Amino acid sequence: MHPALSVIFLTTLIGAGQGLFLALFTAQSYAAVDFVTIQNPQQFYAYGSGIALLLLIGGLLASFFHLGHPERAWRSVARWRTSWLSREVIALPAFMFFVFVYGVMHYFGWDPLVIKTEHPLQGQLSLYIGIIGTVLCFALFICTAMIYACLKFLQEWHSPLTVINYTLLGTASGFTLATAYSAMMAPELVTLFGTWATIITLTALVSRTASLLRNARIKHKSSLQTAIGVRHTNIQQKAMGLMGGSFNTREFFHGAKMGLFKSMKWIFLVLVFLVPVVLLATGMRSASIDILITAFVAQYLGLLAERWFFFAQAKHPQNLYYQTI
Repeated sequence: MHPALSVIFLTTLIGAGQGLFLALFTAQSYAAVDFVTIQNPQQFYAYGSGIALLLLIGGLLASFFHLGHPERAWRSVARWRTSWLSREVIALPAFMFFVFVYGVMHYFGWDPLVIKTEHPLQGQLSLYIGIIGTVLCFALFICTAMIYACLKFLQEWHSPLTVINYTLLGTASGFTLATAYSAMMAPELVTLFGTWATIITLTALVSRTASLLRNARIKHKSSLQTAIGVRHTNIQQKAMGLMGGSFNTREFFHGAKMGLFKSMKWIFLVLVFLVPVVLLATGMRSASIDILITAFVAQYLGLLAERWFFFAQAKHPQNLYYQTI
């Protein structure tokens, strides 16, 4: 498949925003039961929510560059009963709304007790908003991933690993960003976020490696023989039937040289997993903001490469016909 930059930025930006929100709510949950103490919680949660919201808005804006008629985007919600894309279009703004409410509540310090109790975990309104936001966050991960995982004819995507990888990679980038953010705003949380970022990144390495091994062993159901109904073992295509390129030749094949395609896999494996884990360990020991920011930047650049490879690796059956140009 052809990796569209708009979709690459959409999925990586909203994934980082989702992961950052999960990190913020994790910190609040820990603080609610006195596992951690945050010096300036209102500013920390408010500004962190603002960053998460900016990432989500950036991803949403990137998606418009993938539309032929952006003015008709509102129609995409009409098929919510059967379309994962429609469900994503509903889940994304709903999640953004609760991130916004969560941040505004903390910014203005409006966080009343819904249940009259002194125990914050039982009655604090922002915790309930955070719970709803967390549910919507995971719903958005599922909707985004299922857009690709539900396509049976693209065997590289049609796997539960697609959903798992989207969730883990987005969460990992968000927690890595939260580690850098906490180094500036709440140094007491650097170890918490850095530890979780490392654990999630290594877990994502296992699941992404599993998907690479699975895809390398796929036996594709479609072949030249099944495409034309001829069982002969020696079939050669001499031409694709067109004098020039078309939508089919542009949108269903990445067009990159095989050397670049193979290199991209090792690039993202190093940048998404190896480099951030090393930098997180170093940054947590030295409490260096620069190192922790570098960890996030390296991981995000790696995610761009990972998402490019994810799209490029999928072999559309129609390329059996357009393989000879």
